[in-house]
Amino acid sequence: MVPSDAPAVTGGKLQKATNLIAVASGKGGVGKTWFSVTLCHALARMGRKVLLFDADLGLANVDIQLGLMPQRDLGGVLSGRLTLAQAKVRYDDGKFDIIAGRSGSGNLAQLPSAKLASLGTELVQLCTGYDTVVMDLGAGLDRTVRMLAARAGTCLVVTTPEPTSLTDAYAFVKVVLGADSTADVRIVVNNADTRGEGLKTYETLRKACQNFLHVTPPMAGVIRRDRKVSDAIRAQVPLLTRAPTSDAGSDVERIADGLIHGDD
Repeated sequence: MVPSDAPAVTGGKLQKATNLIAVASGKGGVGKTWFSVTLCHALARMGRKVLLFDADLGLANVDIQLGLMPQRDLGGVLSGRLTLAQAKVRYDDGKFDIIAGRSGSGNLAQLPSAKLASLGTELVQLCTGYDTVVMDLGAGLDRTVRMLAARAGTCLVVTTPEPTSLTDAYAFVKVVLGADSTADVRIVVNNADTRGEGLKTYETLRKACQNFLHVTPPMAGVIRRDRKVSDAIRAQVPLLTRAPTSDAGSDVERIADGLIHGDD
């Protein structure tokens, strides 16, 4: 469960926010950013005060998916011109706030550790003003991803039924739980032909984690393959606006409900 308050808690020297949800993947191309956007929209439709933080520091594209051209973004924060709070913009159509990344600026992914630590601390402080903050991380396991993921109260690892995606998702779970065995890591299976296929995909990953890591990350949900997703992305419109009763949209709403109210 992700509570409505967002206290910064200190575990050792690291501050975390219980209401910060990191969305991650072992590899690109699994629908992580689309899922982050749709999850924020679903939470906002549930009446939550929501912030979407695009933390893919080299290949940010939340603004592109939503057809936005923000005047303020994360680049201004990292250059010292803006605070994180000053960089946020309102996405009125979705009724949630966004901190846009800086697309195409690969140098941002090479930030010094001290700068990343400062950014993480500022993010935790910003979380106190929201019910839920969703952080769209970059793909992979680099230092930036690991340091930012460590700030989150919950980490959703997005995978697909493809074997390479499963392998990389397993690697991500291994690294995160290796650094913090108490981390709340959950699995989202995206782009499954059927819910049954998604459950089988999760079961494959669960068995690998149980056999080799001796942990069992729970499943957050399955998102069915839906051509309306690509239509919405091409139109630069959120799925829940363009096709609110779509299969994939309903699946994300179910995941959002589980995050807030717990699974039945």
